[in-house]
Amino acid sequence: MQMYATRLLGDPVAAEDVVQEALIRLWRHPEVLDNGRGSVRGWLLTVIRNIVIDGARARGARPAEVPEDPTAPPVQRDHADAVATSVTVHEALGRLSPEHRAVLEQIHLHGRNLDEAARALGVPKGTVKSRTFYAIRALRELMTTGRRS
Repeated sequence: MQMYATRLLGDPVAAEDVVQEALIRLWRHPEVLDNGRGSVRGWLLTVIRNIVIDGARARGARPAEVPEDPTAPPVQRDHADAVATSVTVHEALGRLSPEHRAVLEQIHLHGRNLDEAARALGVPKGTVKSRTFYAIRALRELMTTGRRS
């Protein structure tokens, strides 16, 4: 029986588990020994084959397990904090003046430098610098205290 299971699986350790499961099933159904409808050996070989087939079907029904690599970080960590921060920042940006919000969008969202932001907004470069300074200060205050000064 062990050799038959090993031939089916190609793994002697897994074959031992299958044979043990087949013997447990025989122990749970002692009537197989007395039914007179064939040999116990044939019944056990059939049970072993069915256990192997059931195992293959179960593995095919689930995605393959990927071994965990302790050195690799997770694909994505818990994003609840990022979502909460995003909501807080969005609310704070909504409470800024339109001029401050526009300058932050140009500098931080679109990645423009001072000259490009000044051209896009139609204001001098110094105005962009000062609006950026005051917008970040107001945003920081809104993020920490939840109110606008």
